[in-house]
Amino acid sequence: MDRSDLPVLILHTGNPNAKLSERFGGYAHFMQAAAGLDDDDVHIVPVYKGARPLAPQHYRAALITGSPANVTDHDAWGEETAVWLRQAAQDELPMFGICYGHQLLAHALGGRVDYNPAGREVGTRQLECSADDPLLEGLPRAFPVQTMHEQTVVELPPGARSLAATAMDGNQLLRMSPNIVSSQFHPEFAVDFMREHLGLYADVYAREKIDAGQLAGELRDTPESASLLRRFLQLYASRAPLAA
Repeated sequence: MDRSDLPVLILHTGNPNAKLSERFGGYAHFMQAAAGLDDDDVHIVPVYKGARPLAPQHYRAALITGSPANVTDHDAWGEETAVWLRQAAQDELPMFGICYGHQLLAHALGGRVDYNPAGREVGTRQLECSADDPLLEGLPRAFPVQTMHEQTVVELPPGARSLAATAMDGNQLLRMSPNIVSSQFHPEFAVDFMREHLGLYADVYAREKIDAGQLAGELRDTPESASLLRRFLQLYASRAPLAA
């Protein structure tokens, strides 16, 4: 099926708090900017508000955002989105999920999500790549990524494999099928957003013995991570044929 003239779907699953959203925009905006997509090339569907996407054949790819929700809450909108993701996978639609989107894809395809036994992971972490993959071609075997999660994929879906890990999470980047990839880390987050978030939630993190001030001082730019959404679309959902 030739999908090259179709839009990219962004399944919008939630936003940061109101203060962060007012300053930086919502997670769908983050995803669109990181993917390098124009407004007329995306169909943003706020599934967390009850909106529903068209059938998978109406898109050339789907991107699933992060969310303040937890997959283990089994919200009705999340479970309905998981059904759509299973159908999209059967239809071989290219898909990339981030954080909650990563976990929801794993849940939809037969994996299991739960709280990370290692605890909450937040801040800039070093990603160690453990497998060769087309998405990672030309990138260093280790590079920094932005993290912000307390749940993770604890059991992979059938046929999935882990491509990269951090010290706190062995399933940071998953290849779920020939055209489905997902990341627990956030390719779409920049340092300024991370710093503001850490400042706003310093008291919350302190109760978990996490020093938000120290983490803020250790933040780094993550250019390799930031390239992944564009790489993914170029590989699996480009409007133009790939160069020979």
